[in-house]
Amino acid sequence: MENSKFDLVRLMTTVFQPKAGERVGVFIDLEDPQTVHNAGFLAAANHGTRRIAYEVFYRGLLEKKRELPFASVEFYAYEPTGGSNLDLPETVVDLNGKTRRLVEDVLSHLNIVLYLSTYSATAPITALAKRMGFRGATTMHGCNETILNTGLARDYAEVSAKAERFRQALTRCDKVVIEFETLGHKHQLTLELGGQEAQKSHGLCRTPGEIANLPAGEIYWVPTGAQGEFPLKFKEDGTLASMEVGNLRVRNAILLRGKAATVQQALALVKEDPATGELGELGLGTQVLPFAGADIQDEKVLGTVHVATGRDDHLGGNLDPSKFKDKRHATHEDILFSPHKTPEIRLRHVVMHKDGKEVLLIQDYEPTEFVKQVAL
Repeated sequence: MENSKFDLVRLMTTVFQPKAGERVGVFIDLEDPQTVHNAGFLAAANHGTRRIAYEVFYRGLLEKKRELPFASVEFYAYEPTGGSNLDLPETVVDLNGKTRRLVEDVLSHLNIVLYLSTYSATAPITALAKRMGFRGATTMHGCNETILNTGLARDYAEVSAKAERFRQALTRCDKVVIEFETLGHKHQLTLELGGQEAQKSHGLCRTPGEIANLPAGEIYWVPTGAQGEFPLKFKEDGTLASMEVGNLRVRNAILLRGKAATVQQALALVKEDPATGELGELGLGTQVLPFAGADIQDEKVLGTVHVATGRDDHLGGNLDPSKFKDKRHATHEDILFSPHKTPEIRLRHVVMHKDGKEVLLIQDYEPTEFVKQVAL
């Protein structure tokens, strides 16, 4: 495994290629955004990611002014959205305790934004960046010391090059078939990809309007169709269920272990707002990294696979908040399969269908030789 040390100057320079005079904003979420005043929130002990945002990124950028000549480095807090990729609140609070309008007062004069929040802000910030021309990294939610010293310590020029090699090998495939086994129950999920170009999360964000994924290192598609079933471990209580999929959406579920009420609650939401059950992403990790206990890094680990339900417009799909009956349901929920997070679920294999051939990509959470050759 690559040994490296976190270097803020290298990260910012490689990822953003910043220009002199640009303005940077660092954002966190707080139950009471007013506690950002004079960094008062740091008095509490349970602010790991927020502490990293303030001490490592905000203070670090201020201390590196000679090497990173930004015109300003600013820090803001906002109320948690309550779900992954839900639209952001209209206001934020600055370090002076002043409430400001996010778009008109803050984003309008920033060139680079860094979001280290409880919930991913990628989808709403991607939409705003395309409209306003700033760039940024918005998926450092759950950032911890492991991520800081491994996933964020990599040379992103190299991460990008590896992701591109992997993308080139898998792009324009017809479908991917995944087989699982859980508590003696076998599942098979087929994701139709329609020969589309694979996309990559590679960490480089140098063009106005771009939003990067940090830590980066995956390739992904927005499926055009899906059928079969996949196992789901509910994060609330560890309940295991088999989710039945037809015509790209979750249709039903079978309880395998745990609480029937947990499964019924999930099905009730899908019945109430069907867009919440649509499969909006298939992703494969491309990096050799330690598991950090946070999906934002763990889904980038080579040998893992993830699917996601819900909103996908930030990935190039057409499922935006307007397609949901209730915009509060317009989340993008990653479902990661990894040996550390889902040890009860055996990932039997992941097979790519391309050019009339079947290519084994992953078996029992281990990348095949084919994958190692193209990704490493």
